[in-house]
Amino acid sequence: MSHLGPDQWVISQFYFRVTVDGNQLSFQEVSGLETTNEVIEYRHGDSEEFITTKRLGMTKTSELTLKKGAFADDDNLMELFNKVYDKEYMSTTDGRMDIMVELLDETGEAVMVWNIHNAIPTKLSLGGLKSDANEAAVEELTFVYEKMIVSL
Repeated sequence: MSHLGPDQWVISQFYFRVTVDGNQLSFQEVSGLETTNEVIEYRHGDSEEFITTKRLGMTKTSELTLKKGAFADDDNLMELFNKVYDKEYMSTTDGRMDIMVELLDETGEAVMVWNIHNAIPTKLSLGGLKSDANEAAVEELTFVYEKMIVSL
């Protein structure tokens, strides 16, 4: 465990790179970079200790959501989502997508990497339309995934 010195800065969250299915795409926001280890609790009825024993159970992943501004002639998210309709593509083990999210330092070097495996797009949406709003249109693509490996 290293000691943080006064000359070290916390990493900013606003500089990141996302690669989906081998293609680097620009996003405004990434959320859902989390996994949870379920806990199994057990106590047998004649135990003299009134506590449960705990052990590690199944690992569950959350949904990964990628958001980006909508641009004319940019159909990247739609193409990714439409792959679910290609039975040949989605019925093979290669059909699921790998996604890499890299948190970058000020020089553009990755300081933390999330490797997401076997992702399937489940939802494509546009934030909403409102006649009196003065906001950018934002596309959102949500994935479920099976495994995430985080490295420094």
